[in-house]
Amino acid sequence: MWVVKLGGSLGRDPLLREWLQELSELGGGRIVVVPGGGGFAGQVREYRAQWAFDHVVAHNMAVLAMAQYGLMMQGMCPGMSLAVHEKDIQGVLRNAGVAVWAPFSLLREQADEMTHPGVGSDSMAAWLSNRLNAEMLLLVKSTPADAGQPVEQYAAQGLVDRRFAHFTRGAPYPIEFLHKSELARMRELLLHPAAG
Repeated sequence: MWVVKLGGSLGRDPLLREWLQELSELGGGRIVVVPGGGGFAGQVREYRAQWAFDHVVAHNMAVLAMAQYGLMMQGMCPGMSLAVHEKDIQGVLRNAGVAVWAPFSLLREQADEMTHPGVGSDSMAAWLSNRLNAEMLLLVKSTPADAGQPVEQYAAQGLVDRRFAHFTRGAPYPIEFLHKSELARMRELLLHPAAG
């Protein structure tokens, strides 16, 4: 089972529909899509800058932003199934479907490691990968990534959030970055997993 994080930057990109169709057609039974926050998260940042509410509130609003993006994805690609809990995700995969994760289970009343200001949707995708014992974590970005760099370097470049390295330290699964233009590469990975 693979976790595929679709960056929020694709939220207004025509390529988003192509990514969703490809994942839906070829990823049945093995793909969990993690939505970024997209423009929904951008509004959270704007409101926080204006009103200076605390990290827990900002975290919960960001989780809801991811859920909105996930709902939009499922609306664009009805063949995918929205899933909240791990058992829901596993049920979708058992039925040969593709799950879109709505991370409502990460809503918090008190601060913990998930509400840290350096935790974003990339870290949440890694957290889910750890929980599900994923075979691979793929992050689809609008910014190209040089292959083979340490995860900390990607964080320093702003390609992933600051806590991503914390959640992927010692991860038993490979982490791969794909540019949004690499749809053919994604297709190759889905059709021929050994090619990864």
